[in-house]
Amino acid sequence: MGSTNTGGGVKEETSTDGDGGDNAAAAGRNDASDPSGGGVFAEGEKVLAYHGPLIYEAKVQKAEIRKDEWRYFVHYLGWSKNWDEWVPADRMLKCTEENIRKQQALEKNQNSEKNPRSGRSTQTKLKVSKGKKRKVQSDLQDEKIPENLVKLQFPVTLKKQLVDEWEFVTQMGKLVKLPRSPNVDEILKKYLDFQIQKDGMITESVGEMLKGLRCYFDKALPAMLLYKKERLQYHKTIRDDVSPSTVYGAEHLLRLFVKLPELLACVNMEEEALAKLQKKLLDILRFLQKNQSTFFLSAYDGAAGGADESDAK
Repeated sequence: MGSTNTGGGVKEETSTDGDGGDNAAAAGRNDASDPSGGGVFAEGEKVLAYHGPLIYEAKVQKAEIRKDEWRYFVHYLGWSKNWDEWVPADRMLKCTEENIRKQQALEKNQNSEKNPRSGRSTQTKLKVSKGKKRKVQSDLQDEKIPENLVKLQFPVTLKKQLVDEWEFVTQMGKLVKLPRSPNVDEILKKYLDFQIQKDGMITESVGEMLKGLRCYFDKALPAMLLYKKERLQYHKTIRDDVSPSTVYGAEHLLRLFVKLPELLACVNMEEEALAKLQKKLLDILRFLQKNQSTFFLSAYDGAAGGADESDAK
């Protein structure tokens, strides 16, 4: 399965703090016949890897020299294999206590509302007055994204959903009452059932994609999908080993879709695979639109409290 450290923020994060990108390339030129022996990281090694603004545990599956530099095919531990990807050495770190502390510090800073590098976000896009709703809707569709990235065109009714939601939370002081029913897990299960009923079967790739989407949601929610006024509610609700996907619903799932193009910018995928993924994601958006009256709240309950700014993480 953003940013909201996205756009320039993601690129900056992913291009620094790496371990020996130049050294890896040099090693590759010295011994192209034995990637796992000459590279900085070995096949089967447990590492830490940047994915977007954060660092995650991963395992090196393959090591090869590509375009005169080492590239590593990694699997993010606990993630769907659908998100396995080739990464350069400068996005990887050795699994040491010091780097683990760096990983924890990044996650802590990302969750802090005082983080100055929180970057653009879904909600920042929506930080406008009523008179600018049309511009917000246009931004959701026409945000400049490189040609090789996933592009998601939102149905008009879902764009309006996002704008109205911004107004409910930031202007009217309302919150989504939790837990939601259906929650994200249940919505994805309903989509899976819908696909089975429509096609008479379900492909492994669809199942893996939905697992990846749920994983993305659980990791992205506290980092980039909440308004400031929703954070206290999150900390009161999500405790111990509770997954956000079992508590939050379509409202926050839709925010993830706005950020997916930027998140997926960090995933190295072949053009054909990227096109297939885009098609599946658009199909889920259509499914959300078709069930909008059932999946989404028509009005919010509860008071957000506080009079802070409406900036989102």
